[in-house]
Amino acid sequence: MAEPVGFVGLGTMGSALSGHLMRAGYAVTGYDTDPSRTEEHAERGGKTAASPAEVIAGAEIVVTSLPSAEALWDVIRGDHGLASQPTGELTVIEASTLAVEDKEEARAFLAGHGKSLLDCPISGTGAQARRKDIVAYVSGDDEPKERAGPVLSAMTRGWYDVGAFGNGMRMKIVANLLVTVHNLAAAEALVLAERAGLDLATVLSAVGDGAGTSRMFEVRGPLMAIGNYADPGIRTRVFAKDIDIIDAFARELGSPTPLFSLASTFYRAALAQGRGRDDTACVHAVLKQFASGQEPLGTSERC
Repeated sequence: MAEPVGFVGLGTMGSALSGHLMRAGYAVTGYDTDPSRTEEHAERGGKTAASPAEVIAGAEIVVTSLPSAEALWDVIRGDHGLASQPTGELTVIEASTLAVEDKEEARAFLAGHGKSLLDCPISGTGAQARRKDIVAYVSGDDEPKERAGPVLSAMTRGWYDVGAFGNGMRMKIVANLLVTVHNLAAAEALVLAERAGLDLATVLSAVGDGAGTSRMFEVRGPLMAIGNYADPGIRTRVFAKDIDIIDAFARELGSPTPLFSLASTFYRAALAQGRGRDDTACVHAVLKQFASGQEPLGTSERC
């Protein structure tokens, strides 16, 4: 019999992760506040639930992949949340990108209800998640890590035990700082290449094979080269939340982030232009406007 696993949050990342679990032979019961996401999960062969509490019926492990701290609180302590359901041993693999303090508060709350929470943010875009080209930064107590290991291995390319609870998010913040800068750097390089009259397909191949490459150049460079920002690996408005987390964390530690601070202004410009639904590759469009002499901080009618 397939081992049951619960999954809460079936958006871009969650649908990819739950799909890998099902392909690995797990019986995945899923829930999302968007009924269409739950229906898509059923079409992929998953079981569905009407609430987070129903998700964990018969399961000892549940994965949460959520957009905000408010969503996490609803999932764990709502009237039909994870804490409302009496269970035996339950390990929650919390895969969202949230502030360390929010995850620590959630962990303490669940511990008071006899449940374990692991801080396990995922590093990678939605497109990478669909290819299973992602890693998880796992932090928390040793026994829950041991229980969660097979599930983590089934839905990621690899995972790293980074120690005490909260270190997963601290590691993710470091990674996302680099993503913020490298994504803009890729856009900057491709705008320069285009204005120099270079063939962008050749630039992607040649630069991608040299010392100047980065994962963001390789993953988002092709989207930038054809101006396709409409199939979001991560929406700009979602990543803006991640930028705020990085900024607050660095300020708290008094750590200078000059490149990150400059780069973040272009993501905010993208939001001001109404590009919140676009992939973060759209900073390329912002730079192209800047290069052509247009005001990059303007607004548009897009939403």
